[in-house]
Amino acid sequence: MRRKLMTMYRALFKAYGPQHWWPGDSPFEVMVGAVLTQNTAWTNVEKAIAVLRRERLLTPARLDSMRAVRLAALIRPSGYYNIKAKRLKHLLRFIRDRYSGSLRKMFSDDPVGLRKKLLAVNGIGPETADSILLYAAALPFFVVDAYTKRILSRHGLISPAADYHRVQGLFMDNLPRDTRLYNEYHALIVQAGKEYCRKGVPLCEECPLKPYLP
Repeated sequence: MRRKLMTMYRALFKAYGPQHWWPGDSPFEVMVGAVLTQNTAWTNVEKAIAVLRRERLLTPARLDSMRAVRLAALIRPSGYYNIKAKRLKHLLRFIRDRYSGSLRKMFSDDPVGLRKKLLAVNGIGPETADSILLYAAALPFFVVDAYTKRILSRHGLISPAADYHRVQGLFMDNLPRDTRLYNEYHALIVQAGKEYCRKGVPLCEECPLKPYLP
């Protein structure tokens, strides 16, 4: 399995090169983006992030002190803005109450324990939690999304019904616990999923992973 996963990784890397993902000027900006990207395209998140950046609000303390209704108005471009504002406020309260508002303290916590704590925050599911851990905290947790499940199931590596934990374990049990590898691999999967492994009709003939289809 490790050989298969690394062969697919090399094929994607050869096709696309480094992805420089996750885009963000700071770990906190990455965390905000991880919440805002739920159920929307990244282009919409970029617009919301640009507003927060322009208003100089991208710090835990500044967003935490803001009323949820104003925060919702500022992140409107990301969609579901009232829900996402509440989720951001829950995350901000978590950072304040558990770590005195310090991301340094948060990221130095026991990684497995930190993941459990994040998952207990209202509105933070596995994909969002692992995005925060991998891309903001630089901790080796593989991020699984719809593209990951689709590509692996079409290549016969998982059942289409496999849950998040099962898919994540496929990577983390068979690959080195390497933050840079997990970062690049997930970003490459997303790119291939968007371009070729589409939900409706996949473009298998053009996909760089075509030679490895069962």
